Amino acid sequence: MPAAAVYANVTCVYPEASDGDLLWTPSPDTVARANVTVFIDWLARERGLRFSDYDALWRWSVTDLDGFWQAVWDYSGITASAPPERVLGRREMPGADWFPGARLNYAEQVLRRERPGTDALLYRGETVPLTGMDWAALAGQVRILATRLRAMGVGPGDRVVSCMPNIPQTVIAMLATTSIGAIWASCSPDFGWRGVLDRFSQLSPTVMFCVDGYTYGGKQYDRLAEMTQITGGLDTLKHTIFLPYLRPDRTDLPADTLTWADVLNHPPVPATEFEFEQVPFSHPLWILFSSGTTGLPKPIVHGHGGILLEQFKLQKFHMDLNEGDRLFFFTTTGWMMWNFLVSSLLLGVCPVLYDGNPGYPPEVLWELAADAKVTLFGASPSFVDLMVQRKIVPGQSFDLSAMRGVVLAGSPVSAACGAWFYRNVKSGLWLATGSGGTDTCCGLVGGVPVLPVYAGEIQARHLGVAAQAFNERGESVIDEVGELVITQPMPSMPVCFWGDEDGSRYRDSYFADFPGIWRQGDFFRINDRGGCFVLGRSDATLNRHGVRIGTAEIYAVLASIEEVDDALIVNLDLPGGGFFMPLFVRLGDGAVLDDTLRRKICDRLRQEYTPRHVPDKIIQVHDIPATLTGKKMEVPVRKILLGVAPDRAANVNAMANPDSLAEFVAYAGEQRDYPLR
Repeated sequence: MPAAAVYANVTCVYPEASDGDLLWTPSPDTVARANVTVFIDWLARERGLRFSDYDALWRWSVTDLDGFWQAVWDYSGITASAPPERVLGRREMPGADWFPGARLNYAEQVLRRERPGTDALLYRGETVPLTGMDWAALAGQVRILATRLRAMGVGPGDRVVSCMPNIPQTVIAMLATTSIGAIWASCSPDFGWRGVLDRFSQLSPTVMFCVDGYTYGGKQYDRLAEMTQITGGLDTLKHTIFLPYLRPDRTDLPADTLTWADVLNHPPVPATEFEFEQVPFSHPLWILFSSGTTGLPKPIVHGHGGILLEQFKLQKFHMDLNEGDRLFFFTTTGWMMWNFLVSSLLLGVCPVLYDGNPGYPPEVLWELAADAKVTLFGASPSFVDLMVQRKIVPGQSFDLSAMRGVVLAGSPVSAACGAWFYRNVKSGLWLATGSGGTDTCCGLVGGVPVLPVYAGEIQARHLGVAAQAFNERGESVIDEVGELVITQPMPSMPVCFWGDEDGSRYRDSYFADFPGIWRQGDFFRINDRGGCFVLGRSDATLNRHGVRIGTAEIYAVLASIEEVDDALIVNLDLPGGGFFMPLFVRLGDGAVLDDTLRRKICDRLRQEYTPRHVPDKIIQVHDIPATLTGKKMEVPVRKILLGVAPDRAANVNAMANPDSLAEFVAYAGEQRDYPLR
């Protein structure tokens, strides 16, 4: 039946759907061709291991860590200049010692896929049509840039930072950096100067890549002044490399900087003459940043080997990707999903990059998916909200015949949100919802192509991820909401936090509640068939359109606004999808919460951090709930706003001002549906 006939009577609304409704069942052919099935067959043939179904395979993967991770190493074909002595040395968390003795390099694993004449990646921007970069161009520019970085004195362990968009040059810079054993860290150029310095100043970087500006939603944003302010605040920088991205012909770049063209304007470096730095399995690869809920964002260090193994496992078995497939996920370079997207190169998958506003025009990403013949399409649930608001029916307007699946990540996915894809995109689509995090730079629960898809439900726990729901007594529970914990080590758990010499900050972040067991910071439930539900943060972290934000960043800005005496901000995951982020402020004597003050607060947050830091609504209260030790009670307030009784949400005996809760209870009663979304 022609697509026009299939969608003739469709109106783009959230369809009626309930948790547990069956949305999709894999065909026998889909099951037979799935990479996880091929892996099971390989285990039977090569290891003499037989598994009747995915659940049996998962149970083996989290009980026989040595057998499973050695099998992933062998199956992936990782090349190492020195082989590992064993799979695990020290086994306890934190500090598990993976593949001691191995020496390898992440970027080398990527560039061994080089196939001249074949696109390595595809790119589109708001002002740039879909364009390909072949493997020869990608690898050639990586080798030139890496050689120039070495000539600048950059060596193993040095930090190289970036404020670049999601464009090919950023991929080249990351691969060049990691190929020589230096450590990569990135913020997207929409970050304000303060947000960037909060992160990069902790690293003492030697080189910074940046752009002069970018285009978003049809508007140009010149960032030269902010970039100059940032580089001026990093006194360890020896070199700044500017890409004039907004205005290629501009002549007002700082005199003491290099341009991208200057650095790349050197003779080719033959592959036979280039040496990748061989580093230990846990040698720092890149640094991602936590949200900064209780202070400066935590600089989370991931190792070369851990990312290699976890990303291969994630993308091969749980995304079902193969060489030549095309992967798209809408992301900026400041989110770990960019690292995931680029890591698809490890499998010979072609990542599709997009720089711009995902809603400008509203159908732009579906047009990109059609033109690029995307195999697996990724976005966050808030993107579906936009589609519903704009009445977009992608299956009616675009040729999505190449698309086999959709992955949704970044926030909880409602039953209606998942069902929307089957009604508006493609009835035979595999929908792989999931959840993971910056902390491990991988998925923890998510898609399994050999299992059915049920509305509102994540299909299963990932292989090698011993995820459990723990109650407050540290007991594993089924069909009860608990804390998401990981009871066995994973290769991509952080090597350390940068600058955390004694490891205390790392231990306090993940192991304080359940010693020896990783606490992720999410509410979690597992049902009796192994389906998973991640129900939002169990701590004070804000989740805005899939990007985590620390409350400490917002409070730091508000502290500089004289009218504001105190404040509290929370983010609510709303039933049915969506978010609502209210900011509550206590004002000083004589101050008035009028439009001028609201605009001042919002402008300051936008300028110093990002537009995602701007609250949906600002509400004046007489007092901010706090503990006897002065800690803001963000989690109890969030529970109250979602309808939990105050005596269950907060321990009033531990409060400095228990009467302050009354205003929040009243607000929750008045605004229960939170219409401002």
